[in-house]
This record gives sequence, structure tokens and C-alpha cells, in this order.
Amino acid sequence: MRVIVTGGAGYIGSHTVVELLKAGHEPVILDNFLNSSPAVLPRLSTICGTDIPFYELDLTDAAKTSEVFRQVQPNAVIHFAGLKAVGESVEKPALYYRNNLQSALSVVQAMEAVGCELLVFSSSATVYGNEPAPLHEGQEHLSSSSPYGWTKVMIEQILTDIAKASPLKVAQLRYFNPVGAHPSGLIGEDPRGIPNNLMPFISQVATGKREKLTIFGGDYPTPDGTCLRDYLHVMDLAEGHVKALETMADQDVETRVWNLGRGEAVSVLELVKAFEAASGQSVPYVIGERRQGDLPSVWADASRARDELGWTADRTVEEMCVDTWRWQAANPDGYR
Repeated sequence: MRVIVTGGAGYIGSHTVVELLKAGHEPVILDNFLNSSPAVLPRLSTICGTDIPFYELDLTDAAKTSEVFRQVQPNAVIHFAGLKAVGESVEKPALYYRNNLQSALSVVQAMEAVGCELLVFSSSATVYGNEPAPLHEGQEHLSSSSPYGWTKVMIEQILTDIAKASPLKVAQLRYFNPVGAHPSGLIGEDPRGIPNNLMPFISQVATGKREKLTIFGGDYPTPDGTCLRDYLHVMDLAEGHVKALETMADQDVETRVWNLGRGEAVSVLELVKAFEAASGQSVPYVIGERRQGDLPSVWADASRARDELGWTADRTVEEMCVDTWRWQAANPDGYR
């Protein structure tokens, strides 16, 4: 299939492009580099042994989006593009609602115009709100504690409604905490400014770029007092997108939701210790105050993806840490 990958130069998108090509598909990247770097493109060419077609595009421009779709004539779309910083979304909710919702609507409109009927949407476990773990797809009440999360909830509902009223088929992928990097060390997570996620912060402390890690809360009702989360390797996650794409292409269903996670909980302290072991570097940390909105334990029930997609996140926490360190050590300043 010829597959448009919106946000294909980003962290998860770029790794998914590699797996699409590996599986025999033809990825086409759409990105405006708001959360990514043009330096990703030649690195993808090196990994894949070929240049990946690319269009620089702001998806909130519906007319230009439709024009690119007319040129590409895709068989399917994987929609990653969107603003994703939880804290920023609280400060700038209008920006997040406008950008994320308009981008999704532009994509669907462009798909309809060219008769493209298969969409894989990058959703998030944040749509489960404060539900107790393990989180499973059958939980009907969706909510979020941030405007970013609410954009995911809203887009899921929009796509579900459109699929009911049209030939569109939608896979909604709710994933948990992607970490790691491509084993080549050429592409990985490159957050701008202070990292919002734990693993890139840990790795920047290990390189000496940051002095220490602050762990938000050490008195949670967990084995070591720190929060438990479901971490999965970004390469496993990328493979999950390909599995979802191919499964939906062969099924006559409107919408299907799958959790993509390992189904196992790892604490913040366990991840720190695993990273120290993998990198051979010290990661100094202090225990700070709890962060508002953090839940003690969040992990997936990933059995539906296992049973229906034949997919599991098999890479270990050690592999996540080794690959992250390889990327960070070779690229201490990211793509800059």
C-alpha cells in the first residue's frame, strides 16, 4: 500500500516509516517540522537504503492538504501529526484544539476526496482518564486531565462517527509510554527544550547535559513508592502500526480500538536503575513533590492486540535502555 504518514519525521512516525518500508509498503511523509527535524529525512534514507517521498505541509491548511493527497493518491493514512505537550496544552488550550482537531478533519476530508478509506490514528492511553489499571479497550467512559488528552478523545469520537456514515475504516491505537530508538542509533527521541517524558530526561542526565533527575513523588502505594508505568520499545510500537494497518485492510469493520503496550508495569526507580546498568553511567536523582494529576499505576491490558493483531511488545526494558543510550550517546544534542 502507498501510505501517507502524517508527522512521519517525528519520533514514532519516523520509526514507523522504517517498518512500513520493511513490510513492503510505500510510505510518504507529510510533516511541517514543528515537533521534528529535517535531519531525520537523510537518516531515514540511510537506514532504508532509499529516499522516502516527502512533502512539507501544515495539515491545518485543508486546501493544500487535499492537493497533496491528490498528487500522492494514497491507499491508506497513518495520522501521527499533532501537538503533544500536556503542560503546554493546559497553558494554550485553544492552540491545541484548533491544531489537532483541524488537522484530523483536513486529513479525513482529503481522504474522502481521493477515495482513500483506511486510516490508522495515533491515539493515547491518556483517554482512559483516571480509570484503574490494567486499562482495557472495553472501558466506555473516556476522559482526560488535559486539553491534549481531550483532543485525542474528541478525534476518536469524530472518526468513529465518520466511519459509521461513510466507507472509512479506522484503527484507533491507544499506546502507553514509547521509549528506545532504532538500533542503528541514527533516529530517536529528540525533545525540544526540557523533556516532558522520563526516558529522554534520564538519558540527558546520563550524558551530563542535565545535572539530576527529579522524581515526582516517592510515597505512592507502589513497591518502591514511585509511579508505575507501561513502557514499550518504539520499534515494537512501530510494528504494531503496521499490523493494525494490514489487519484493517483485510477486515470489513468500521472502527477498531487496540491498546499497544507491554502489559507490564515498571517503576520510575526501576527504569533509572535499568538505564544505569545499560549505559554504565550514573543517573543522580532526587525525590520531589508529587506532580498534580499523576496516577500511581498505569499499564495496559494488551490482550486484544495479541489476539487480533498477532502483536506483542517483546523487546525488554534492557533493550529499551541500551537503544536509548546508543542514540543519546551518538547524538547528545539530538538532530542539531
